[in-house]
Amino acid sequence: MKQGGSPITGKWHGTATGGVTSPDAIILPGSTTRFAATAARLAALAPGHSMADWLSFMARVASAQQLAVAAVSIIEGPAPSAVDRAIDAGMPPLAVDGHRRDPAWRAALSHILDAIEVSTLPPQARDVTVRIRAEGAASIEALADQFLHGEVEDVAAALYIASAVQVYFTALAAKLPADKLRLLSQRGLCPCCGSTPSAGLIAATGKTPGARYLYCSLCSTAWNYVRAACITCGDASTIALQGIEGDVGVVKAETCDKCRTYAKMIYQKQDMRGDPYADDLASFGLDILVAEAGWSRHAPNPLLLVARPTS
Repeated sequence: MKQGGSPITGKWHGTATGGVTSPDAIILPGSTTRFAATAARLAALAPGHSMADWLSFMARVASAQQLAVAAVSIIEGPAPSAVDRAIDAGMPPLAVDGHRRDPAWRAALSHILDAIEVSTLPPQARDVTVRIRAEGAASIEALADQFLHGEVEDVAAALYIASAVQVYFTALAAKLPADKLRLLSQRGLCPCCGSTPSAGLIAATGKTPGARYLYCSLCSTAWNYVRAACITCGDASTIALQGIEGDVGVVKAETCDKCRTYAKMIYQKQDMRGDPYADDLASFGLDILVAEAGWSRHAPNPLLLVARPTS
């Protein structure tokens, strides 16, 4: 590992076909480090960035998420029998549609609101946190349901709801039995919860440098996905990489002319500190350029979708 780099953390599981050098199939998240790593990367990217204030704010959100992990760490994972049934049926064991949330996720939300230092936020942003605190449990659960089903109405509140739900599902995914998990038939979906990835990362370390991993937007699980194939439709004939002229190429958009979608890829070789969540947020300008050229993002980063600069 190069000086200044940070290793991928988490539990490794499974192998893809192809021999002894095949990449491991699934990486379960390290809940004790996942959000801290993103916070550190955002804080490092913010100085001199055109969206410095927003990235600094999002670093604070990620730091608050890390502190909130303790609130959900006592939750037990799914029963072994339920995990076995899901896997036997080819379903993710934490499937959003069928999962019944433990109320403790709302404790994570409270911890995030406590840790975000709302006194330093602009008045409008502070009003959002006050409004969330005033909501009853049923209303908070309804907001979470809306977010998880892609029906966000309260955009301002959704940032905090999404942050807490990410903490909750990440903590649960970290407790899954790694030796039992399997990739889904729909390779572009998370094998743990069935959600879409936020971005991908092309590894520069490990036993298979150059392997691509997709990172779940909800539970932070990573899974191997073949290079040079669209993660939306699977086509490989019209794949191309788009980047911003003059930058170092840490983040590129992989575009597909068949389905006209794109996905962000982070190239660890260009920067060992690259983080699939932080670098996705920090490269919002690339999203704008690619969208203007006619491609649609394969799936939203939940925080990129709902967050906006706070000053």
